[in-house]
Amino acid sequence: MKTKLFVAIAIFSLPFALRAQEERVDLSVVNRIRSEALENSKVMDHVFYLTDVYGPRLADSPNYVKAAAWAVKTLKEYGLEDAKTEKWGAFGHTWTWSRISVNMIEPQETTLIAVPLAWSPGTDGPMTGEVLVAPMRTVEEGEKYKGKLKGKIVFTQAAPELKLHLEPDAKRYTDADLVSRAMAPEPGERDRFMMGPQRPGERPRNMEDYRQNRLKFIQFLKDEGVLAVVSAGGANGDDGTIFSGPAGSRDAKEPVPPVSIGLASEHYNRIARLVEKNIPVKLEIDLRSKILDEVDGVNVIANLPGGAKKDEVVMVGGHLDSWATGTGATDNAAGAAVAMEAVRILKALNVKMDRTVRIGLWDAEEEGLIGSREYVKAHFADRETMELKPEYSRVSGYFNYDNGTGKIRGIYLQDNDMLRPVFEAWLAPFKDLGATTVSIRRTGGTDHQSFDGVGLPGFQFIQDPLDYGSRTHHTNMDVYDHVQAGDLMQSSAIVASFLYNAATRPQMLPRKPMPKPRRPDQPKPEQPKP
Repeated sequence: MKTKLFVAIAIFSLPFALRAQEERVDLSVVNRIRSEALENSKVMDHVFYLTDVYGPRLADSPNYVKAAAWAVKTLKEYGLEDAKTEKWGAFGHTWTWSRISVNMIEPQETTLIAVPLAWSPGTDGPMTGEVLVAPMRTVEEGEKYKGKLKGKIVFTQAAPELKLHLEPDAKRYTDADLVSRAMAPEPGERDRFMMGPQRPGERPRNMEDYRQNRLKFIQFLKDEGVLAVVSAGGANGDDGTIFSGPAGSRDAKEPVPPVSIGLASEHYNRIARLVEKNIPVKLEIDLRSKILDEVDGVNVIANLPGGAKKDEVVMVGGHLDSWATGTGATDNAAGAAVAMEAVRILKALNVKMDRTVRIGLWDAEEEGLIGSREYVKAHFADRETMELKPEYSRVSGYFNYDNGTGKIRGIYLQDNDMLRPVFEAWLAPFKDLGATTVSIRRTGGTDHQSFDGVGLPGFQFIQDPLDYGSRTHHTNMDVYDHVQAGDLMQSSAIVASFLYNAATRPQMLPRKPMPKPRRPDQPKPEQPKP
């Protein structure tokens, strides 16, 4: 009986033994990585400089340039080689701001919570105007206000309905949440983790149509003589939080918008109620901003040279740029800080790796993954033609960190199931830190897509959402205080371990079939962050 039981256990365990034998993990090195990450962390030092000192970091703005120079200097101090800024091409006009003051002066005097929208012109001193509430997003919707907009400060949205918070802003994934993320989508099912939420009946977004409509709308507002445009912080933008983005464009050929600001929803709604009751409201706006000369875009690149296979490369990164409000903390100083910490750990431990580990801190992610896309095009492959560069065959994989400050709970396979046993083995030492999930699903909206799009193994980690979507993502509250130190320390340990494992693995990571060139009429994928 004992013999039969032993044979049965042996047969049952064989696949797991073979899997463990196939994917070896040096636990002694992983333990050293974990200790360095948790006991001697520098990750919050990185966050401090990228936010409190150099934030916000709109792509190629003066703050971005200073942050990139600081990153190069710091990576050199850590002992990385070839640390540099690398031009990727013409960015266009960048933009910066230094001061904003928005006050209601009639029917009462009070200071309002406001932020400028990127590429808004300044006011050249305080300007005063009467408020007109005129909800509109397109020229067609604006036709009914034609002739009424001249010299007005126009509120272009209906007052958002703010709801009582009965649930916390921040959350961590439950076991059930992670099980859901690990499950493959049903055949034919829309992968919500890839495409993001969509309202019932809403047509898929076409970004070129959206851009053309926006340009026409900006020109309409200018032709009508609008003094300033004001938007609300959003239905989720309560408690003084303002979700914001661009008002204009980096493209010099596109029209400059009127002065454009975002207002805290509570203040926006107060003014809208006064106007609805036919009580005139006047605002005073003082915005100091500059649309700067056209500039070249730059990424930050540095290497930890490998040994026997130093021509082969494992990459890690996150985007260095941010939007223009807050200080770009969770989006994405957190990711840049983790990437820098991961390579610091490997260098500090002086671990020997066959392949070269390369860090890339990307420019202009917020404008459409541009910095990483242009880097991939210059070094690896052109997505449109699929013409390959010599370096293409020497990339093992790319790991990205860009979904806020939440700890790593697993990794998305991007439909590459060949890597399931590999990543399961690499995550196993971090089970007690909550990292367990390997999901076949794809996720979108981060720089891993620039690599995955040309057939290179590119991955984004599954991270706890915390208050990323509810409070910090693209808001004035995206600041140092919302970054969770313990989460970034855990993430740094896992990322450093993944880099070590990939750089010492006998084989490079397996690849999916190479994609075909895009047809000229084939739209580019539009994939927001989940």
